[in-house]
Amino acid sequence: MALILTEEQTMLRDSARAFMADNAPITQLRKLRDTNDGDGYSKPVWTKFADMGFTGVLVPEAQGGLGLGMVEAGVVMEQIGHQLTASPFLASSVVAVSLIRQAGTAAQRDHWLPKLASGATIATLAIDEGRKHQPDRIACKATQTAAGFTLEGHKTFVIDGHVADLLLVAATTTSGKGITLFMVPSSTPGVVVERVAMVDSHNAARITFTGVVLGHDAVLGAVDAGAAPLALALDAGRAAASAELLGIADEVFERTTAYLRQRKQFGRLIGEFQALQHRAAELYFDIEMARAAVLKALQAIDADPATAGEAVAVAKARAGTSATLAVQEGVQMHGGMGMTDEFDIGFFMKRARVLQEYLGDSGFHADRLASMRGY
Repeated sequence: MALILTEEQTMLRDSARAFMADNAPITQLRKLRDTNDGDGYSKPVWTKFADMGFTGVLVPEAQGGLGLGMVEAGVVMEQIGHQLTASPFLASSVVAVSLIRQAGTAAQRDHWLPKLASGATIATLAIDEGRKHQPDRIACKATQTAAGFTLEGHKTFVIDGHVADLLLVAATTTSGKGITLFMVPSSTPGVVVERVAMVDSHNAARITFTGVVLGHDAVLGAVDAGAAPLALALDAGRAAASAELLGIADEVFERTTAYLRQRKQFGRLIGEFQALQHRAAELYFDIEMARAAVLKALQAIDADPATAGEAVAVAKARAGTSATLAVQEGVQMHGGMGMTDEFDIGFFMKRARVLQEYLGDSGFHADRLASMRGY
């Protein structure tokens, strides 16, 4: 498949780009941070976001969505990266929707997907429990009872967990046979949510489950059958995060090269200095390689999510290193003011660092790729 967008996908990209620039630019993120906004995102903008159909991009038309694929979701995520838009889109409209589509029964999909497509409900995945992403090490436990289950444990780095209405929780059961996924409303007794303002001015949460009583209907899909759909949803989240990293790298590159064409030193534009030209050229090629890797991963998921793991691992590792290089070069080429809070480049650097860790950093995915290839 050609690594280019179709005409329809290009139109969606242009629409998303204009929407983000007009309604949710980086100045909005700065305002949310400076006012210590309790939600960490703009609800009016989220409503407009839903009205544009973005929240339902992955939801089938039968459940009120656009019925599009991961390439289209990645197109939206890339434009989010350009503006650093604070939004539950990644957590709710990509990861949560993907998980419910993969694991849910027909009744569960019919109940939850229309709510997620409309943006009326926000959902998020609660999986990580330690400092690093380790999806194969889940200590959160659900003890089976006559009435259902009792959930005990904790989760960290739950993106947008402080505003989520629905928590999708990965836990082990007393049977010890596998992972079970649970749908837990955040208002359930025994659920304690602690908001965490991250370094990138976005928000996550630490969540503790103490004696949380759940009925049998809280199980997403089937008991002990959550590992396979969870893996597919995680890859959807990783590919989408890679697209946001690509948007960050692209935006920083554009801002940096524009600065090189404006700033004068020793009576000359600094963009005329050969050393800076070489660094800019190297960065350009690095970003273009990331672009190809990200689009290939998104296309692979749309073609067959069960076989897309290698492409996703390459994309997440490549996009992470490319975005890191872009923000580092951006700060350095802007000189001393690149380090100041008044300048936007630092916001991109911080967001890139958080996205590196989200669902596995470059090292995690390099190791994952090596394992999948038998090394």
